Amino acid sequence: MDLIKLLKEIYLKSDCNCGCGGCKLSPTLTESNNIISENLQYHINKSLNLYENEFRIGSKAYMDLFNEARELWKEGKLKVGSLDESLLETNLGEFGIYEGEKVPLDLPMIENNINEAEYKGKKVQLGKPKRGGTKKFYVYVKDPKTKKIKKVSFGAAGGGQNLRVKFRDPKARNAFAERHNCSQKKDRTTPGYWSCRLPRYAKQLGLGNNMNTFW
Repeated sequence: MDLIKLLKEIYLKSDCNCGCGGCKLSPTLTESNNIISENLQYHINKSLNLYENEFRIGSKAYMDLFNEARELWKEGKLKVGSLDESLLETNLGEFGIYEGEKVPLDLPMIENNINEAEYKGKKVQLGKPKRGGTKKFYVYVKDPKTKKIKKVSFGAAGGGQNLRVKFRDPKARNAFAERHNCSQKKDRTTPGYWSCRLPRYAKQLGLGNNMNTFW
């Protein structure tokens, strides 16, 4: 899988709800006196988005850039576009322990099943929403606090299984995002996080092309 190519395809299909161009914002420091690495400064000077990371995927420099940017972003010292924000919300750049080995997280370029885990005795894929379950969709995630695998069900329950998903209707999408306060949903272990980001997984759920947007 070519991660950079995939992210660029999502970016080109992205939809900025407000029309302000926020989805295309390249990394920008909020304060001029922030001390940052030469590598991050280079990307800022060249107006390169984080998904355009110039370093070899999986290298220390590649991982360090995401970790540095994430820390600054969480502190409010770095502004990024919606696509870069979606990357910083993941664990890209960090490592975890899988079957006794140290592995990079959320890095699909490395073919070592790092996106797989075990849930109730069966192998499951992490971070990949699917149809079905007690609600319309479900996804397996790793709880960063307990380190355990959790199944998160989201979407309409019961009869809602057959309701049409209307995220391609701008009015319906904006109303949903505002009603559910989507911009504040940061916890990947909650139904709200995945419901708000459903358009980003549209293709694998059979709902059409992905859209890098909230509802």
